[in-house]
Parts: sequence; structure tokens; C-alpha cells
Amino acid sequence: MIRLATDVGGTFTDLVGYDDSTGEIFTAKSLTTTHDQSEGVMSAIDMSERQDGLRIRDVTFFAHGGTTVINAITERKGAKIALVTTAGFRDVLEIGRGNRPDLYNLQFQSPDPFVPRHLRFEVRERMDASGNVVEPLVLNDLKPIIRACEEEDVDAIAILFLHSYANPEHEKLCACILADALPFATICPSHQVSRQWREYERTNTTVLNAYVQPIIQNYFERLEFALNRHALTCPYYAMQSNGGISTFDQAISNPLTLVESGPAGGISGAARIGKALAENDVLYFDVGGTTAKCSLIQDSRPRLNSDYRLEHTRISPGYPVQVPVVDIVEIGSGGGSIAWIDARGALRVGPESAGSQPGPACYGRGGDKPTLTDALLTLGIFDPENFAGGSMPLNKDKARQAIATIAGPLGMSIEDAARAITDIAHASMINALKLVTIQRGHDPREAALVISGGAGPALAAHLGRDLQVKSVAVPPHPGIFSAWGMLAAEPRADFRETWFSVLSEDVMDDLRSRFKAIERQAVAYFSSGPEADIRFTYQVEARYQGQEHGVFTDFLLDDTAESFAERFHAAHERAYSFRLDHATLEVTTLHLESVLTGHVISLPKIARKECDLESAKSGTRSVYFGADAGWLACPVYQRPLLPVDIVVAGPLIVEEATSTTLVLAGQELVQTEAGILIIREAAGTDV
Repeated sequence: MIRLATDVGGTFTDLVGYDDSTGEIFTAKSLTTTHDQSEGVMSAIDMSERQDGLRIRDVTFFAHGGTTVINAITERKGAKIALVTTAGFRDVLEIGRGNRPDLYNLQFQSPDPFVPRHLRFEVRERMDASGNVVEPLVLNDLKPIIRACEEEDVDAIAILFLHSYANPEHEKLCACILADALPFATICPSHQVSRQWREYERTNTTVLNAYVQPIIQNYFERLEFALNRHALTCPYYAMQSNGGISTFDQAISNPLTLVESGPAGGISGAARIGKALAENDVLYFDVGGTTAKCSLIQDSRPRLNSDYRLEHTRISPGYPVQVPVVDIVEIGSGGGSIAWIDARGALRVGPESAGSQPGPACYGRGGDKPTLTDALLTLGIFDPENFAGGSMPLNKDKARQAIATIAGPLGMSIEDAARAITDIAHASMINALKLVTIQRGHDPREAALVISGGAGPALAAHLGRDLQVKSVAVPPHPGIFSAWGMLAAEPRADFRETWFSVLSEDVMDDLRSRFKAIERQAVAYFSSGPEADIRFTYQVEARYQGQEHGVFTDFLLDDTAESFAERFHAAHERAYSFRLDHATLEVTTLHLESVLTGHVISLPKIARKECDLESAKSGTRSVYFGADAGWLACPVYQRPLLPVDIVVAGPLIVEEATSTTLVLAGQELVQTEAGILIIREAAGTDV
């Protein structure tokens, strides 16, 4: 019984397989095929069959995540869509919000809507905020819309009516009529995507869902066809942005839930590692080929971002999305990030990436610009002959030649320029990690840092030391950890709906009844019957009366108004540094997290009692630690041969097929029985 997962990243496509009965692991890493990502997936499967003996006939579970949705949006390669909305609200999508990300930035630009104005249509209808019909739907208004969509060859139609979150009847009727009249188009009514208030945010969410729906449908159909042709006919699941999985059919109906699919897999895996280490708070960091991503996990639950925005920058507010997305901070600083000198003569790293084609200069595929990977190779951290388990030898001369293009103008040696590249990338990563901890009101010193990605473990010890975390954990197979994490994810669905009320003891029963009704929706979603083992977590968004935005707070079914209010005050103070104990509270939104208990990947104990450090040691390599320390000889150990529970003092290097871990002087390394590498500061070390 083999469980298989694949993750499509910006540079590599990763595969992990796990045999439940024997504990056997299958891995593969192939270059991402940007023109058709399913080709890279099948290439990884073929590679695992040839190299590891992956038995396709024994695969009973397949999970997939990747960048298809986010790529379609950022590259503007989605479907041609139209928007049908309530009369008078045609331009909500373009007007957006008046707030700016930078109040005094005169270069501010409102983002362009994904639907041009000539494809935004109005119909006469109206609901009030309570869901009562104010004006019936005028069906004749749909006739010219149908003709226009036919003439324009529209691929998908988003429908959004005012207050349809309270009563979707007009949207349902409109969707049925358009589906019958335009069978070639995908119809996407807002109530199937979001049941939350705020017209602009809900409009944007529905439009983006419609924009990628035909793309995902075509992609999953191609992938299913390829998998079936390869005799892989088990159930297929997609990794969602909320940290859970869904069936392919469920993902196709709401593809925007896949917007951060790949990173969410890693976060699910980090939560699994946190459980194995008995750590309540886990700070997760993934350094991929194109970007680095981080997130905070508390009590084994990934934090969800209640204000997720695509393409949010200093000069653009981005596009708000009302789907549950794990709270991720992402920066353009990965292994393939290009180092360059700006107009002021300062060294920069990223956000532009060499990607998989041509890739870093050391790949020997035509790239000639210096990257973080080239720097790590030049510093001696990466072994040019043992990169990716020896399947992809690196060219150190080409790496040095690329770095020389910035070393010369900066008046530095090649080694010092390489060190400067890693230092700048390191500073960007520290800032990102502080964004999900200190700026969210959390102390990183109380968390364990779980780090993954091809380049992550090479930087882990330095990052952990600067943040002063409790420990640094390098999980098994860190270079393909997002795929591994998909095998740690369970089926999950999040339900959010707007529900307004002033908080009082009288409304607590209504709150509980509303949650029970949402629970029935969750049971129907999983199609597993009322006896299914589903774990529910309840949250309520509330605010002080007179505020615009609220704070999500855990809700217990036996809560009183007073006990919930106290929890809300604490959450508000943590988020905004103040509380108003005697202010009136208003409930705005209910959120139900539902997780169907499923099988997740185990961490079997490794039996290496017969192994010793000398057997695991494969040699010594000189690593450049900067002008002060210079070159230091570091013993190199092979991770598959490392003994358990033996403390090793740094500096040292641990190599494996998917990554390389560097441990600094003054630190200690130990491998747990579950195969997790733990790095801690040695007693008495002054950091």
C-alpha cells in the first residue's frame, strides 16, 4: 500500500512515496515543465520507478499540489471571463478600496481588474442585508448578456449579486439560465465560492475563481489521463491552501482553494514534525528554487490568513481573496534567486529567479547570472559531485565565473562576494520570519524552527542562531518536503459565513445552533455519513462596536458570553496591542474548520544502533565562513548512515540526496529516532 505525492514548484517537481506496510520511501526530483506541468509529474514518477523501484500497481493514494493556479493568475493566462452583477454595481471590481499599502507613496496604482468593463454586465434585482427580496430578478435582462457572451467567446462567467451571501436564490436562478444557454462556458456563482460580506472582496474572489476554473479543469483532466495511462488509478487528491486535501472534483469546483497549494503541503508536514518533537509552536521555513516561504504553526494548527491578498506590494494593494489560506509570508529569495547590482551600486538578491531554464550558472544549462545556489557552491557548502544525490553534477568554475561579474565591480574576492550574496539573502529571510512572529505578537524564542527546501538546511543554523529559537529541526527529505507534507495532510474543508449580532448571553444559543447547521454542511461535503470521524474547530470573528474589521477568536460550544469575550480581548490585544474590556462586542463572521480523520504518513523509528560516526563520515570539505573565520575544515557525514542520539559538535556538513545541512561552530547536532536532525546551540555558547 503506497501513498504517493507530487509537488510542482517553480524550479523542480518533487515526488515522495511511502509504503505503509514496510516503511519504504520512494523519492524523485525532476525539472518543472512550465509548458505543461503534468509532464514534469510523470517524469518524476518514471524516475522513481527506474531509480527506486516504485511499484505503481501498489499505489492506493495520490496527492498533488503545485503552482498551476498562482501561475495562471500572476502570468495572466487564465480564461476569458465575464461578470454578471446587480444593476449599479458593475464597477465595484474596478473601484476597489480607497486604502493604500503606503499612504504617502505617490506611485500608488490600483490593480487592473481581471474582467474588462465591456464584459461586466448588470441585471435588475436586489436583496437586502437580511436576505429579503427588495426587487425580483428581471429575467429579460439576461438575454442581451447571453448574446454578448456568445459573440465574445467567453470561457467562464462569474455571477455576483448584492447580499447573495444572505440569500443566494437569485444567483441560483441566474446560474441555471446561463448554464442552459451557454453550455460551453463555466458558470461560477459567488455563493458557491464565498458566503462572506464585503462586496469588493467577494466580487474579486468569485472573478478569480472563474478565471482559473477552466484552466484547472483542463490541467486535472490531462493529469488524470496521464496517470490512468500509466496504470495509476487510485483516488486522486489535491493539496489545498488551508493545509488539507480535497478530491480533484472538489478542487475543480472551487480551484481558488489551491492558490497556495504547494507551500501548504510543507506547512502540513511541519505540523506533523512538531507533533513528533512535542513542540506546540513551530516556525516553518521553506527555501525553494524561486522563493522562500514561512509560516507559524500553533498547537499543530496552521494559522489562517484572514486578509490574504494576491500580488500585494509596496505600490499595489493586490487582490483580496476570501478563501482560507495558511498564513504565509513569501519572499523572492530562493536557491535560484539572481544576485545583481542596482543603480546605486548596492548588491541585491532576487526577486528575479533563474528558474529551471536556464537555472543557476552552475547547472551548466546556459545560465550566466550569479545565484544563491552558485554562492553556496562557491563557499564549499554544496558538493559539486554529490548534488541531488549525484544525479545533477554542478560546475564550480561556471559558478565562480558568474559571481566574478559582481565581485569585480564591488572590489571583492569571489569568495567574499559569494558570502555577501548569502548574507543578503539571509537578512531577507530573517525579516520574513519576523513578519510571521514578532509582528504578529509572537516570540520566535518560544518556537522550534523547522526548515526545508533544497537550500534551506544550508542556511538553517545561521537563521536559528539569529532568531534564538529553541531548536532547529531538519525533517527527513527536506528538499522534497512539501510533497512529503501532502502525505501528512487530511481531508479538510473550511466554512465561513457572515452572521451579524451584538454579543450577549441571549445570542449564545443562536451561535451554537448556527454552528450545528454548518456542521451538517461539512458532513455533506465529505460524503462520509453522519458517523464519520470529523474534527470540528469553531471560530468567531468579532469586533468592538464601531470598528470596521474584526479578529477571529476560538469559540467553545460551552462558552458563555463572558468567557468568549475574555478570549476575544486577549486575541485583540495580541493583534493590536490594546483591549477595551468594557466595550460592546459585535459578531460578524462564523468559521468552522472541519477535518476528516484520515491516514497520515508515519515517522517510523530508524534502527541504526550498529552505525557509528566514523562509518557515516565520508570526508572533509573546506567551507568559507567569511573574512574573519576564513576557510574551516568541516567533516562531512552522510545522513542515511548517521547514528541516533549521538551528539556531534559543529562545524560540520550533513549530506543527503535532496539537500545539504550546515552546522556552525558552537552548535551541536543530534538525530532523533524518527530521523529528524536537531541543531542546538552548545552549552555556554555566546551567540
